[in-house]
Amino acid sequence: MQSILFDTDFLIDFLRGKSSSLAVITHAFSENQAYISILSVYELYAGMRPGEEEATADCIGAFRIEPLTFDISKKAGMRRFKYRQKGVTLSNINCIIAETARTRNHLIATMNTKHYPDVKFYK
Repeated sequence: MQSILFDTDFLIDFLRGKSSSLAVITHAFSENQAYISILSVYELYAGMRPGEEEATADCIGAFRIEPLTFDISKKAGMRRFKYRQKGVTLSNINCIIAETARTRNHLIATMNTKHYPDVKFYK
């Protein structure tokens, strides 16, 4: 199984008990192929609801966390620039997550494929 970088939306669904997320994450854990971006750590803490602190920390602690590097930052900036020239606006965080997946050769598991043009998805 190829490694999977889980997008924040996928993790939120998992934390909120959606069964479609559970099966994919469980399978990735069983193969030791479950990763998240350091920026998903930020997004999860920024968006959690009162009372979700412990579950959020436990969830994050279970994944391998991919750091942000100079190379990933540069490629993400170039990615955003390229799409902006085409009239497509991508978020900074999604560009960084996409380039983390590309650089580390992960598939992306997300509920919002339109946020990630030209990447390989887990299906």
